[in-house]
Amino acid sequence: MTKPRRARLIPGSPAAAIGLAIVVLACWLALSSPSALAATGPNNAHDAGHAPAHAARMMHATDEAHLLYIRSRSAGSHLFEEGTAHGTLPGSVIAKCNLGATFVANVTISTRTGIIRGHGTATPHASGIYESFSGTLTITGGTGRYAHAHGHAGLYGVFNRRTYNLIVQTTGSFSY
Repeated sequence: MTKPRRARLIPGSPAAAIGLAIVVLACWLALSSPSALAATGPNNAHDAGHAPAHAARMMHATDEAHLLYIRSRSAGSHLFEEGTAHGTLPGSVIAKCNLGATFVANVTISTRTGIIRGHGTATPHASGIYESFSGTLTITGGTGRYAHAHGHAGLYGVFNRRTYNLIVQTTGSFSY
């Protein structure tokens, strides 16, 4: 018995763009380490009453996510996708996508140490069953370790027009 072959996303397809955005977010989560807060107290009267500053950390991440189309939560060109990211920031991924001439997605990546949120845009590059895409992912915030996350990443992937599933790859840097 042979194993079924995995579908490949076509670069430039809406699904690929959305998947890539999700993967980028997942990568950023995996590369991050606990954020640090300044441990010093007030040093003079001017500092009294102010919260300690957040010490920003930088992370470079590369991830890949395989996302499955959720029909019951999707309508028309608005797709709801869920899956798992592997790489620097492993975790679960949720993507709310709008497929058109440009793919747009809002992405949430949940890791053991926090949640990363962002949005991505990508341009499809081919037509057919598998459509590739490429674009950018912008990290806009999160919770836990990633409460102050922000940054940008490259977004690449493939959208399967038959199953509406996505494979997304991301690589980039962000601070948190």
